[in-house]
Amino acid sequence: MKNFITIITSDYLQRTRSYAFLITLCISLVIAYTFIPSPDANYSTIRIGDYLGFYNSSWIGYVSALMTSIFLSLIGFYLVNGSIKNDIDSKIGQIIATTKISNFAYLFSKTISNFLVLITIAFVVFIMSILLFFLYNDGFSFEILQFITPYSIIVISSLFFISVLAVLFEVFLGQKSILQNILFFFLFGALAVYQPTNDENFYFDVFGTKIVTHKMEKTVKKITGKEEKSGLTIGFVLGNISNTKHFTFNGINFPPQFIVSRISWIAISLLLLGVASLFFHRFKIKERFQVRKHKKITLKTSTANNIDISTLPKTSLSFKILPLIKTEFLLLIRHGHKWLWILNIGGMIALCFTPISIAHQMVLPILWFLQVSRWSSLVTKERIYNTHFFTFSSYQPLQRLLLSQIISGILLAILLAIPLLFRYILQFDFVPAISIIFGGVFIVSFAVLTGMLTKGKKLFEILFFLITYANLNTIPLVDYFGGLHDQYSYLMGILVIVTLLLTMSYIVRNLELKKM
Repeated sequence: MKNFITIITSDYLQRTRSYAFLITLCISLVIAYTFIPSPDANYSTIRIGDYLGFYNSSWIGYVSALMTSIFLSLIGFYLVNGSIKNDIDSKIGQIIATTKISNFAYLFSKTISNFLVLITIAFVVFIMSILLFFLYNDGFSFEILQFITPYSIIVISSLFFISVLAVLFEVFLGQKSILQNILFFFLFGALAVYQPTNDENFYFDVFGTKIVTHKMEKTVKKITGKEEKSGLTIGFVLGNISNTKHFTFNGINFPPQFIVSRISWIAISLLLLGVASLFFHRFKIKERFQVRKHKKITLKTSTANNIDISTLPKTSLSFKILPLIKTEFLLLIRHGHKWLWILNIGGMIALCFTPISIAHQMVLPILWFLQVSRWSSLVTKERIYNTHFFTFSSYQPLQRLLLSQIISGILLAILLAIPLLFRYILQFDFVPAISIIFGGVFIVSFAVLTGMLTKGKKLFEILFFLITYANLNTIPLVDYFGGLHDQYSYLMGILVIVTLLLTMSYIVRNLELKKM
């Protein structure tokens, strides 16, 4: 028990003291503030046709709980994933393997530490929702149970399932982080679009949100007297606020069967964890590089008189940037497993033959998201492999090394988007083509800046997943590659943002070099 608690405590403290967690916590606060739009806001988060709920305790408590269950599950996986890998890289895992702690106890401790990290963020969002009630309240009484109930029943089980899922992915997929990111991306999409056919199927909803939104729809149908679909929307939807009508939402009395189903999701998660413990490697990992026996080669001794110095190649200094760009580009191409390029080639073929709007709005962001591991390691690989002291001492690390990394990342983005660029050029439609190029520059510069600020990959992976998911749901605010905009003013806006990101990256790296 002592080892069990020690692992949880040390793991939790290590994560919560990192820059990635602090920045993610600040971003979560900002996003939580937007969960409940201000009364004069030009967007909505949960809307039933033309109806929004009055800002009473029930509406604010349940809406914030629903949004927390969905969005924190979305980014939570990327935040907590990699805990076992950290033990492998730091060699702590080998020490743990020598202790008496069982496989299940170790995996369960990792699950609990994952859950504590996520529940910490959820608790901060919970406090923010209460503050928003007092900020936006219009004469309604404060009912604390209308906040505690949805968070307790909906959010806790969702976050626990995500905590277990992160551990399961590490056990069965090892250190293949790229495959884990891709599989979770599609798994989350499948779970999010699940629609119950009747009231009984609410129990199969992992996030536990469908029963609440169904209750909201039924309330609106009673007001309108219409039985057809009321147009429920969940997410950040801009516009359509002028014709808003309001209704009173008084919460929901969760049936006992639904509460049991939420507990069952926790039980199922523990059962899956028990199965995973049977396959856990317990840090018996084969070394990537094995010593090979080589034939012993005897060299004939020769004297200095037998060496013709004139035949030896002459050394010459070269400070050209092209060899660096070539090297960085090859490192990006060769990063990860070769099978991933099968998906990349498939995505490029899809860019050729799918309708151009679908190719731009759907295929391209997914194809670029598949490169998340490559771009996230663009400026962080030196610290990961402890070679930053060497690389930072190279000749002109800002003008040569950093620039070559940025250019190579942009070249990769353009290479993957070439089929779509050619289609636009053949149609003499140059604005979308320029938007795609600017989008590639934006995502690379964003990866560079976040990598420098956090000195890790986590934050970029979280935010890139969030941005990609938002783009697939056609949210114009996060359209960085011109999928929903074709105006010159949009191009100028992206250009300004890219310039700011690159300038900040230059400043941050310059400060790092001065501290070396």
